[in-house]
Amino acid sequence: MVSMKDIAKACDVSVATVSKALSGQQDIGEETRKRIARKAEELGYMANASARALKTNRTYNIGVLFVDPMHGGLAHEFFSGVLDGIREEAEKNGYDITFINSSVGKRPSTYLQHCLYRGVDGVVIATADFADPMVLELVNSDLPVVPIDHMFNDHASVISDNLRGMDALVRYVVSMGHRDLALIHGEKTTVTTSRLTGFYRACEELGIRVREDMVRESKFHDPEGCARITKEILSLPERPTCIFFPDDYSCIGGYNAIREAGLRVPEDISAVGYDGIPLSRILSPVLTTWRQDSGGLGKTAAARLIEQIEHPKTAILDREIISGKLQEGASVLRIPRKTKG
Repeated sequence: MVSMKDIAKACDVSVATVSKALSGQQDIGEETRKRIARKAEELGYMANASARALKTNRTYNIGVLFVDPMHGGLAHEFFSGVLDGIREEAEKNGYDITFINSSVGKRPSTYLQHCLYRGVDGVVIATADFADPMVLELVNSDLPVVPIDHMFNDHASVISDNLRGMDALVRYVVSMGHRDLALIHGEKTTVTTSRLTGFYRACEELGIRVREDMVRESKFHDPEGCARITKEILSLPERPTCIFFPDDYSCIGGYNAIREAGLRVPEDISAVGYDGIPLSRILSPVLTTWRQDSGGLGKTAAARLIEQIEHPKTAILDREIISGKLQEGASVLRIPRKTKG
């Protein structure tokens, strides 16, 4: 492994000069600093993490809190993109990531205790129960925290534009001639609240009457639950012409329930999803959905957290909204307008 001594010898300067150049001290010439930096990069020098931590009072390690009630783990189709975005941005800035949980070895702990034990500089909350006392303890601590798709007072947050996403889906479906809409939404979260607001607002502006028996709750990332609710909707005396599913993965259950009822998508009933995960492109028929920028959510959250860690006095603690886009598929049938005879 290349050491400062190796760099000093190659540049014909002292080890102390190399140390000053690489740590950003101002009492050496700019040309010397650049020459040492170029040589360090050329030789593949890597600073010792412990030494760097002592100099900066940082560990260059950020925590990621990922609590998935459906136990999808790192294979979760949507959150895998979020987590990869966090990792990419962290690595780009010289940080490692540590997953935070409620134990240290076999001993139970709170999330905050785990963070302190691991010595993380801050935490991105990718997904969790934001009303959990352990989450609130972490948020109210002195550690910098950035939640995704949730807002706390006096904290930066990164939000997917769920209001606009649902609004765009409704307007697209209505433009295809549909007026009898059903919505299966996820459990009560900030995300669900925003999507419901977008759905009802768009329907109101477009003159669409929403039947309350057509709005049902299931869970996110739960094909079985979605299938059950889909069957209930299909058994109504007047069924909808289009069903909005809580997410693309849950839509698998919806598709299955529709087929089991002897119906076809989209010939007999249309369907739309949400998230835009790769699975949506291989469903048959290809799913119309709203594609969230999962990687952008993760990258932005990590960037906002690192900004707080490195510039605590000037970091702006506001909300940043990440947009997405409509992804048209073949799951929504165009209904011809009825002509007056």
